[in-house]
Amino acid sequence: MEVNGSLVLHPRPNQSNGSCNSPLPPRTEQELLQRAEALAGLTVAACSQRLGVTVPANLLHNKGWVGQLLEQLLGASANSRQEPDFTEIGVELKTLPITHEGLPLESTYICNVPLDEIIPTPWEKSWIRTKLQRVLWVPVIAEREIPLPQRKIASPLLWSPSEEEERVLQRDWSELMDRIWSGEVETISARMGEVLQIRPKAAHSRIRTSAFNPQGEVIEVNPRGFYLRPGFTRYLLQHYFF
Repeated sequence: MEVNGSLVLHPRPNQSNGSCNSPLPPRTEQELLQRAEALAGLTVAACSQRLGVTVPANLLHNKGWVGQLLEQLLGASANSRQEPDFTEIGVELKTLPITHEGLPLESTYICNVPLDEIIPTPWEKSWIRTKLQRVLWVPVIAEREIPLPQRKIASPLLWSPSEEEERVLQRDWSELMDRIWSGEVETISARMGEVLQIRPKAAHSRIRTSAFNPQGEVIEVNPRGFYLRPGFTRYLLQHYFF
């Protein structure tokens, strides 16, 4: 699986900035994709004007704000429930901060890691596989020197993993979850995994959740999340846009 190189995404020309209420959930994948394509080329400020919301000064204390903005504009219906964002059609939304050359700027959070899981769950029934079965990727040109209101939405990608991509994801997931099921969560580092990694996921280090040690005893640890490495999302953009 080749993950090197670069990609240039071309945003569409700006469209009307007229305000509107959040739309009803899309009924088909094609309807969702058309809505996302209609946003390509718009700035974050223009998107926020459509909903009548104020753009925060920065994302320091508003992590995920752009994704939430796009969820509302596109008609997401999950409302933080453990379901894909577009529940009716089984599609997850993932925003992807990129450079002007189309290179991802950071890892992509997928979902929380079930640290208190004792009985192994098969890959086919795992929550992460459900989240990644059908994803609408919406890149956002978001280099740090670009003020948040001026960052632009780029062309979307509706993706499902190929057999090869799923094999790589499953292999990483299995190796990481084997450590959790063995009570070795504290031995996991962000360096593990070819395309999928586990990293702390909490607003601050004082947030704790339950896990198990090798003796099966309950311990308190920081929450963890599954993240896709930038090399994998770069590969997706290159492979499917070209």
